[in-house]
Amino acid sequence: MSASLSAFTERSRPHATALFRVVTGLLFACHGAASLFGVLGGAAGGGTVPTGTWPGWYAAVIQLVGGLLVLLGLGTRTAALISSGSMAYAYFSVHQGEALWPIQNGGEPSAMFSWAFLLLVFTGPGTWALDRVLFGSGNRGEDAGTPAAPAREPSAA
Repeated sequence: MSASLSAFTERSRPHATALFRVVTGLLFACHGAASLFGVLGGAAGGGTVPTGTWPGWYAAVIQLVGGLLVLLGLGTRTAALISSGSMAYAYFSVHQGEALWPIQNGGEPSAMFSWAFLLLVFTGPGTWALDRVLFGSGNRGEDAGTPAAPAREPSAA
């Protein structure tokens, strides 16, 4: 039973990674759209973030663009690295001064997004990535997250 579960999870890993990437990118892009365009309830307290204000407007642009790129699987590792850094900056500059733990300082979304995007930097986009369709697997440093097939021993004939 354990071996079959392990085999199933290994076969499913690229698809689970892709699903994780799509959901994370969508949620992140929604944060950016809310702040920039006032949709989905708008920025904190409603409304939009004033254009060009530091750091809120720039963070919202990174959220929207980075979220969409990650969602689509286009330049996933680079977009995820920038998005992760943006959320780490948000956590330490906005939330950390309020209290030690994210649950106390309101920084849970920043911390979770930062770590989620950092994971995508290392795992890659998984399957269903636009990079795979446009450039083929392995181009531009992006891989589809599919493990390489093991080398076969030459058979003695």
